[in-house]
Amino acid sequence: MRLRLLLLLALCRAGPAASGRSLSLRGSWRIRSGNGSLELPGRVPGCVHSALLKRGLIQDPYYRFNDLGYRWISLDNWTYSKKFKIPFNISKWQKMNLIFEGVDTVAKVLLNSVPIGRTGNMFKRYSFDITSVVRDVNSLELRFQSPVLYAAQRSKAHTSYSVPPDCPPPVQRGQCHVNFIRKEQSSFSWDWGPSFPTQGIWKDVRIEAYNICHLNYFMFSPVYDNHTQEWSLEIESSFDVVSSKPVSGQVIVAIPKLQTQQTHSIELQPGERTVELFVKINKNVTVETWWPHGHGNQTGYNMTILFKLDGGLTIKKSAKVYFRTVELIEEPIEGSQGLSFYFKINGLPIFLKGSNWIPADSFQDRVSSDLLRLLLQSAVDANMNTLRVWGGGIYEQEEFYRLCDELGIMVWQDFMFACALYPTDRDFMNSVRAEVAHQVRRLKYHPSIIVWGGNNENEAALMMNWYNIPPRELHTYIKDYVVLYVKNIRKIVLAEDKTRPFIISSPTNGAESIKEGWLSLNPYDNNFGDVHFYDYISDCWNWKVFPKARFVSEYGYQSWPSFSTLEKVSSQEDWSYNSKFSLHRQHHANGNNEMLHQIGFHFKFPESTDPLQTFKDTIYLTQVMQAQCVKTETEFYRRSRSEIVDGQGYTMGALYWQLNDIWQAPSWASLEYGGKWKMLHYFARHFFAPLLPVGFEDQDVFFIYGVSDLRSDCEVKLTVRVHTWSSLEPQCSSETERFVLKAGTAVLLYKESVPVLLKNCGNCTRQSCVVSFYLSTDSQLVSPANYHFLSSLSESVGLHKAHVTAIISQQGDTFAFDLETSAVAPFVWLDVGSIPGRFSDNGFLMTEKTRTVLFYPWKPTSKSELEQCFRVTSLMDVY
Repeated sequence: MRLRLLLLLALCRAGPAASGRSLSLRGSWRIRSGNGSLELPGRVPGCVHSALLKRGLIQDPYYRFNDLGYRWISLDNWTYSKKFKIPFNISKWQKMNLIFEGVDTVAKVLLNSVPIGRTGNMFKRYSFDITSVVRDVNSLELRFQSPVLYAAQRSKAHTSYSVPPDCPPPVQRGQCHVNFIRKEQSSFSWDWGPSFPTQGIWKDVRIEAYNICHLNYFMFSPVYDNHTQEWSLEIESSFDVVSSKPVSGQVIVAIPKLQTQQTHSIELQPGERTVELFVKINKNVTVETWWPHGHGNQTGYNMTILFKLDGGLTIKKSAKVYFRTVELIEEPIEGSQGLSFYFKINGLPIFLKGSNWIPADSFQDRVSSDLLRLLLQSAVDANMNTLRVWGGGIYEQEEFYRLCDELGIMVWQDFMFACALYPTDRDFMNSVRAEVAHQVRRLKYHPSIIVWGGNNENEAALMMNWYNIPPRELHTYIKDYVVLYVKNIRKIVLAEDKTRPFIISSPTNGAESIKEGWLSLNPYDNNFGDVHFYDYISDCWNWKVFPKARFVSEYGYQSWPSFSTLEKVSSQEDWSYNSKFSLHRQHHANGNNEMLHQIGFHFKFPESTDPLQTFKDTIYLTQVMQAQCVKTETEFYRRSRSEIVDGQGYTMGALYWQLNDIWQAPSWASLEYGGKWKMLHYFARHFFAPLLPVGFEDQDVFFIYGVSDLRSDCEVKLTVRVHTWSSLEPQCSSETERFVLKAGTAVLLYKESVPVLLKNCGNCTRQSCVVSFYLSTDSQLVSPANYHFLSSLSESVGLHKAHVTAIISQQGDTFAFDLETSAVAPFVWLDVGSIPGRFSDNGFLMTEKTRTVLFYPWKPTSKSELEQCFRVTSLMDVY
């Protein structure tokens, strides 16, 4: 069997005039409302909302209740227009195309008042032949139709049967029939985001002029031959040949660092032509592979491709090539029903740890390279190696995948279908096929993408009957499902990209779902595929409520963002937990109460007499609860990687919901809108650490597992300490002999009856003591210090209100916070308000008198500014 590889192609512009001329139409455009009463300048790429905001015609759309107040924008039909001159002689070019990389979404396109085409899919690239229409001076118009009204019309026109759901739940305050428009599904609202159905030209737009022939696209698929242990490169180039005669020439492919250069002769017949080449990589040179973060380097190689064609035509492209293989392993497991579900990268099984990615803003023109780098770097800084680009958002911009390649973040890439059934009429399917082919060609070069996913939760939606479809009608929807995801999307993906696996849905039972006709009777079966799991009612400290599944690709708990983030979009009357604003911002039914319910299991509620302080304290407790819940659940999945218990286990992935926020509101995110780290994100840095001791109880026995994601064995020892809540001195401490923790395993290191452990520690009771533990070599810690609570903190005995002080000093580009506490302090939270940056640690259990924490600013700041904004909170401060 030959393993396929993937590489990244960073396409560069062709040399000046050699293969044609290109005119960018980015920049200034005019925008006018449907009845012409409002006209204003706008930017491309951009959208109507951004243009209105820039002109001061609307406030920040995220401020207070503006998502409701600005509904009129998405209900109007806007027009984009631009007048421009062609800066070259158009008579010298045989063909001219108008290219849109992304139009949002439904528009009629007119050049010089002549209709040249329509757009109806946000995710497609559009190319219109304008050769016979273009002039020296031109007027271009895009007449948009309201996406909300268009979706409603398409739904109404689908008369043969309904395609649910019609509308989102009322709590989301969203728009209806989003499944009838090929647009960001969450732009009509979601349970973590607002309804802002945008209109505009959201990506690049340009005119391309050429003679003889034009290179439309080219792709690479490096192939690894297991038998010969050699790499080769399959290259596919697509041309538009406008010459009336065949065009011949040479292609020179060069990868200097791999001492590889090959020349191929080609001949192109007139019309649309594809050329396939096969390049063998020099077998005398070692090819360094691309590895995920934490497992090796992200090595890439510069490559040039030069087309020398008849008539002196040259086309030169540069690319970066990354070599890596990926396999999805689904095979029987001894002692267990079902099949495994894990990924091998370059032949090595890797535990996928990370989160789920949603669009970083409702308005994509606000998502800068700097913001993407900040968010993705934060993922890597929290020891993540994977992000799932969730299927209700967008196929991300090129910069997102380039950064993932560079940072070693594996990407689970969904196609953009989520939590809905979809029509399969001819127009819809034609649009989807073009979308999928375009996105696979655009993205397949990225080594970071390791799997394509057909949709988010639609197998579960259908088979668990979320939409109450009568049993006699189910066959219609099952047929539509298979037509859309199997006979179309899957077929296109397999034809376009043989370098990585494709799964139909998430969650899915994988090979078992296929065996059952592509839809499994129980898509949540722990013995197969991946699982999504949410439970806001059970006590999250009880690890027995979590599924011992093969792979958990969604799970999580909500919290509120910090007050400094909320303050920017609210006013004083909004600052209470049950305010109209707080209820409006919560888009998950009963979400605010569920957070309080989960807090109530283990914590007391705030006792301040000041309403604002009570709000801030409640926000703090929601973040404590979220962090502790996701920690408990993630540690359960990590310690399950090497064991089968009652037939279940071998968990090889934990991707919590969700990484980032789309606006300032309560959600499952660990990064607030703008990038500020919640307590959960600091916890993730620990619970995703490469080496980690995990503690838990079962029937009054305390266990500690050692978890390793390292590629080599390591020799360590385990230290276990018990503190009383009332003293900064350990009550007792013990350490094991040195032992070898094997690479890529989770093994039992320690087992002790809790009564015996407490008895050996003098006066300890469950309520008065806490256990902490860590892995070390002789000289230093090699894991984070972890802890285990022996009782709810609402029942703890001896906890005092800690007086925590900080002395701040500057050390180069960072700042040191030298902390001192008067007492043991759980969940110590350091906050510097709106000053951008992150701490080296936060939300920690402070059992020692002093501790130094570093602050890494993301923008220049000063010691005095930090001192002015600094606040510290620990658990007893809220009572």
